[in-house]
Amino acid sequence: MPELPEVEITCKGIQPYVENQTIMQFIIRNGRLRWPVEPHLTQTLQNTTIQSVTRRGKYILLTTEKGVLMLHLGMSGNLRILPCDTPPIKHDHIDITLNNQRVLRLNDPRRFGSVLWHDAKQGSIENHKLLCKLAPEPLSKGFNADYLYLKIKRKNVAIKKLIMNNQIIVGAGNIYASEALFNAKIHPLTLGKKLNEQACQQLIMHIQNVLRESIKQGGTTLKDFLKPDGKPGYFVQKLNVYGRNGQPCTQCCTTIEKIIISQRASFFCPKCQPLKES
Repeated sequence: MPELPEVEITCKGIQPYVENQTIMQFIIRNGRLRWPVEPHLTQTLQNTTIQSVTRRGKYILLTTEKGVLMLHLGMSGNLRILPCDTPPIKHDHIDITLNNQRVLRLNDPRRFGSVLWHDAKQGSIENHKLLCKLAPEPLSKGFNADYLYLKIKRKNVAIKKLIMNNQIIVGAGNIYASEALFNAKIHPLTLGKKLNEQACQQLIMHIQNVLRESIKQGGTTLKDFLKPDGKPGYFVQKLNVYGRNGQPCTQCCTTIEKIIISQRASFFCPKCQPLKES
């Protein structure tokens, strides 16, 4: 699943081609995504200018004078910038044809992605039901040790589950949560209430570092993710624990182990990340 770095890379990749461009056509080939794509968008968005391309959580927001188009890549989706005469291939569900002779194309084999419309008459996009409860962005000033400590200090819940909760942290998905916990030397089953302010500071630092490094490397390509230019991300080459169960730890050569937390695979080194009971 594309996580925050992959969505950020996609957002920055399409921005130069999409921002301040006029939508000539909005084409729906298959509107049966996670939520049905509203048919009126073929008319509503025609001759509308995209004023900005931004990101909130895993949503890419295309702001126009009429409202905001919210794009989510789901489990396997990707956005590509292509010449407008490029023939569609299998799973190319949505085309946004622009006046610069480019097309922004959504390809989504599993159709868990979404294309949602927030009309300007409904007020600020931040009030949308899918965005209004999201936590601060992890690379923002609002995401700091004081904030995290207050959020988790009474939680009798595994820290891995907590940092994957979008109401606590936005963007620390499964890959980056595993990697950040390894770098911070925290076992994924450690209860939130066991972490003091210093541990929260370390965890914040490592979450931010791993996200920044992944963005720098173009994201993590495990199977489906491609950047807007069609190239894979290379952060997979820097993974220390994720997907490496049975292999030696990059730091101490202890065998990496895998456990399931909230139905998600979690990877850790039992020596570098000991589970402390007290």
